[in-house]
Amino acid sequence: MPRTATIETPVLTLLPLRAEHADEMAVVLSDPRLHTFTGGAPLTAQELRARYERLLAGPPSWCNWVIWSREENRLVGYVQATIDDETAEIAWVIGTPWQGRGLATASAKALVAWLIKQGIGTIIAHIHPDHGASAAVAASAGLHPTDQSHDGEIRWERTA
Repeated sequence: MPRTATIETPVLTLLPLRAEHADEMAVVLSDPRLHTFTGGAPLTAQELRARYERLLAGPPSWCNWVIWSREENRLVGYVQATIDDETAEIAWVIGTPWQGRGLATASAKALVAWLIKQGIGTIIAHIHPDHGASAAVAASAGLHPTDQSHDGEIRWERTA
């Protein structure tokens, strides 16, 4: 799986994650409200750099991108996919100042389209039942809620 692929859309670019993104991403991800549904707290730039280094040293099935907004001319969030055979579990986060502009939807759609081109047949996301914005993003990317849940989150799925 080419985890170093750059994914282009008309409004944004998904850039393969690098440790050097940590300083800017620490600012993007600094709002504690981003952790409302997932838990935890914002990481410092140093902690984020260490996390990025672990991700980059991990298996090739860990695919991570930062989201570059052309309009903003800066990083605004990230997407990720953990791939196992023909299944990928995806997630997305957009920094609070850039939410509500369609960037999560554009990012998720671009990621799903790229995964399908790579031969991935099943795409999964786990979404907190109270997180309406993420549910809308998943639906826009072609995923549908299932009757399954994991750690209190609903499993959304798209199967080719």
